[in-house]
Amino acid sequence: MQTKIEFGNISAEDFRFAVVVARWHDELTSKLADGAVDALTRAGAPKESIEIFKVPGAFELPVAAMKAAETGLFDAVIALGVVIRGETPHFDYVAGQAAAGIMQASMDTGIPVMFGLVTADTQEQAEARCGGAVGNKGFEAAMSAIEMANLSREMEGLDQGEDKVFPHVV
Repeated sequence: MQTKIEFGNISAEDFRFAVVVARWHDELTSKLADGAVDALTRAGAPKESIEIFKVPGAFELPVAAMKAAETGLFDAVIALGVVIRGETPHFDYVAGQAAAGIMQASMDTGIPVMFGLVTADTQEQAEARCGGAVGNKGFEAAMSAIEMANLSREMEGLDQGEDKVFPHVV
């Protein structure tokens, strides 16, 4: 028997998304948010199905992402922020705790929470990942959110032993 590989659909129709965006480094995070909204709308999400929540910085992303996920109103949450390494260990604490908290929000709620936190050594590296030469990590995080929302919906009921037919089997 051949192994089935499942891929989530890339349609954002009939889903709701929360985009949680850090205001710290707003000149960059606003580009990440624009990229996320662009990805969602290109994939068919109406603008009314996208809600944006602003938080002070990356450290606050996990609690806001958790709150959004806990509402039950959203099929996926996209957490966006930028942390640029400085001369102190502050970077390590903020980036590490934000990453752990974002994952914990997803695990605790069962709602996909996407990690769209750009961590960079320099301003130039951050700019390259926020719509510059390397792309837009907000766009990428939103595409992952769409795929996970679809895959999560397709997987509902598997734990009750229901037979499912996945339209995206390779």
